Amino acid sequence: MRKLIKNGTVVTATDSYKGDILIENGIIASIGADLSDDAAEVIDADGCYLFPGGVDPHTHLDMPFGGTVTRDDFESGTIAAAFGGTTTIIDFCLTTKGVPLNESVAAWHAKASGKAVIDYGFHLMVGEVNDNVLLELPQIIEEEGITSLKVFMAYKNVLQADDGTLLRTLQLARQQGALVMVHAENGDVIAYLIDKALEEGNTDPIYHALTRPSVLEGEATGRAVSLTELADSQLYVVHVTCAEAVEKIAEARRRGLRVYGETCPQYLTLDVSYLERPNFEGAKYVWSPPLREKHHQAVLWDALWNGSLQAVGSDQCSFDFKGQKELGLGDFSKIPNGGPTIEDRFSLLFSEGVAKGRLTVNQFVDIISTASAKLFGLFPKKGTIAVGSDADLVIFDPNAQRTLSAETHHMRVDYNAFEGMEVIGEPVTVLVRGEFVVRDKQFVGIPGSGQYLRRSRFGQTVNVPPKAAETTERVGP
Repeated sequence: MRKLIKNGTVVTATDSYKGDILIENGIIASIGADLSDDAAEVIDADGCYLFPGGVDPHTHLDMPFGGTVTRDDFESGTIAAAFGGTTTIIDFCLTTKGVPLNESVAAWHAKASGKAVIDYGFHLMVGEVNDNVLLELPQIIEEEGITSLKVFMAYKNVLQADDGTLLRTLQLARQQGALVMVHAENGDVIAYLIDKALEEGNTDPIYHALTRPSVLEGEATGRAVSLTELADSQLYVVHVTCAEAVEKIAEARRRGLRVYGETCPQYLTLDVSYLERPNFEGAKYVWSPPLREKHHQAVLWDALWNGSLQAVGSDQCSFDFKGQKELGLGDFSKIPNGGPTIEDRFSLLFSEGVAKGRLTVNQFVDIISTASAKLFGLFPKKGTIAVGSDADLVIFDPNAQRTLSAETHHMRVDYNAFEGMEVIGEPVTVLVRGEFVVRDKQFVGIPGSGQYLRRSRFGQTVNVPPKAAETTERVGP
């Protein structure tokens, strides 16, 4: 059945206007004023925004880490994402050195198959570059449509790759039209600081932050930018937390380099003091990079406003406090890194950004959806409201007020990272390719209905930053 959404305010990254949307065969068939269709189901969106579904470029579902596995899999994680206004995720496919890459990709397909309720794609981790990898990667990029490659500069002896591997990955990405993503922290120095802290008997969660200072994120970001310039390639820095990293990204973009960055809702709203909570409660807030001092938040918000950072990903990586985070009792280095954020990303960015005047509503759409769709080869199928685009839509009540809590969220994890936070704005109804997944705040989706997305190569839909002489950056509020 066709669907007709009426009386809402359509918002894209560039425009806002009153309009109706006609959906047919999962696609936006028409947009206009006072549309009518006697054969269509009519949905009244009076008083609400009509947003394109959120595109979350950074999730870890059903992921092994530190001797355990994330609590949310592709079913519970995508259900929570849908309640939060997200209709597309890109999850990280981890690889193992010496194991063919296609085996890892097949394992991630198996994790998602029959479970996802929204659409999804994969990034592919690159932990080594050898003759086999160089043969496999072009085939995976072409056949699987996995056009983003992740390199870890941290987690020494576990996930960390050396600089040579990063450079060769950047060179291959330049040739193949892929976007290289980096977790930018200096893993070698962090490993030394962790060993030193433990030798001195410092085992509490706060030492997770103290052994990963922001200067090491800034240093690694700068190093990754330099290697990107050397390779004449493209770089996306994930989960940026601090002024030092923002400065490196902004400077690179001023010089016209193809460098992009994301931050996460936790870094925009929480600070390092959460790791000092008593009774081991600080372990709930252990993720990498760590939470920073509060003054970094203003830098991150300004970077979103002026375009130095382009996206907000959730970095969803949920572990229960009981039984999982507690693995690090007496040794902060054994606390599984990550937190539950996939459900609250959309509302937090609206409430803390738009409602508080830090972002315009059009910037919100760009940051929560459009920019990621462009960077990761999904635009205009995803990330906007336009004739011919997938009917991934969020009917959003901008005046709803609620309190974030583990008692009401839809993730399986036993705590909420933003417990007690008051937010303004809430997704009411969410459609993926024209089908209801959430309707009037009730789940009506079908596990397994989410589709795998083969993505275009980098550069086909993204705007490359201008050279320095042409740059005109927006000025913050």
